[in-house]
Amino acid sequence: MPLAVSPLALPFPVLPPIAGVRFAAGMAGIRYKERTDLVLAEFAPHTGVAGVFTANKCPGAPVDWCRAALPGGTARALVVNAGNANVFTGRAGVASTSETADAAAGLARCLPSEVFIASTGVIGEVLPHDRIVAALPALHGTLDGDAWEAAARGIMTTDTFPKGATRTARIGGTEVRINGIAKGSGMIAPDMATMLCFIATDASLPAPVLQSLLAGGVDRSFNCTTVDSDTSTSDTVLLFATGAAGNAPVADAADPALADFAQALDALLLDLALKVVRDGEGAGKLVRIDVAGAVSDSSARRVALAVANSPLVKTAIAGEDANWGRIVMAVGKSGEPADRDRLSVGIGGTWMARDGAVVPGYDEAPVVAHVKGFEIEIAVDLGLGNGRGTAWTCDLTHGYIDINGSYRS
Repeated sequence: MPLAVSPLALPFPVLPPIAGVRFAAGMAGIRYKERTDLVLAEFAPHTGVAGVFTANKCPGAPVDWCRAALPGGTARALVVNAGNANVFTGRAGVASTSETADAAAGLARCLPSEVFIASTGVIGEVLPHDRIVAALPALHGTLDGDAWEAAARGIMTTDTFPKGATRTARIGGTEVRINGIAKGSGMIAPDMATMLCFIATDASLPAPVLQSLLAGGVDRSFNCTTVDSDTSTSDTVLLFATGAAGNAPVADAADPALADFAQALDALLLDLALKVVRDGEGAGKLVRIDVAGAVSDSSARRVALAVANSPLVKTAIAGEDANWGRIVMAVGKSGEPADRDRLSVGIGGTWMARDGAVVPGYDEAPVVAHVKGFEIEIAVDLGLGNGRGTAWTCDLTHGYIDINGSYRS
């Protein structure tokens, strides 16, 4: 039975074509019946590629494949399947990635090392890659520059809505475009990207520059989000640059000519990351945690994530309970420098506690009204320094248990 669409869902935006990029999506019958579960993309020759992958020590075979292919710096094709993660599948998993890459390479007329592969779904079941190989020729025949939304739907698992974003920027005097799609709903925690995300641009940028920009952007977006504190075995973010825009060459990620592009890429990544959080399994509220007064920015972010990952904080938000004591608890357990007598906590713009005590005359009414909304803001000031950090999460409801308690059935 299809899951009810998240109350935090956003409509899929219009993603215009990117020169040198075509997608197709279809049904291979990998696990799901009567729904798209396979996506193929083809890129123009000489397309550059960058990638960031899971920090999980038990990654899937597709992650290993992509890591090995990435140093080549070019990509001609991408194959993504939903329903089976191809994780913990031993030699069979390795063989499935190799044979899938061979099949896609034959269609794209490229080397298998120029084919990137990603899988998402159930862990520990052998991927029936013969169904993928059989379905690829028909997909190749339907490749289309306008198939971004179809691709976004084709990579969904427990997602309740497709996720896409687009931005424009200038490199020198040349306008370039960036499009991206993502999937993710559960098993979402930072340590690189927390799901699958595929971005393409018509900018002309070498792979090392792409890699620097992507790694920095992921750290400021996906690595600041969490749904359930669990880091997936399959997390993959890939950025492809076709070069079709014909902008002037740029050899250094720090070149001022890239400032606008870097800002646009960061904005697109954060857009997609927050859409993943909005679709957290069973989520009803988007929660932002801003931490100030930490000893460093990195410390502030770790405190923010401790609050974001606290089941007690998340269930209090789900129950619309303005229980600031749970926030204090999460700050204290973070392992970061904190002083109870300097700590301040606020929700929805109202400070509830300052310097380790309840604010005199504190009126809970506006806070209660705020936590009844869909977007919740939590503020923490540690009073120790100038460090700042932000994390985003969602509430924790019984819906999360319902989805994950029957994930394989």
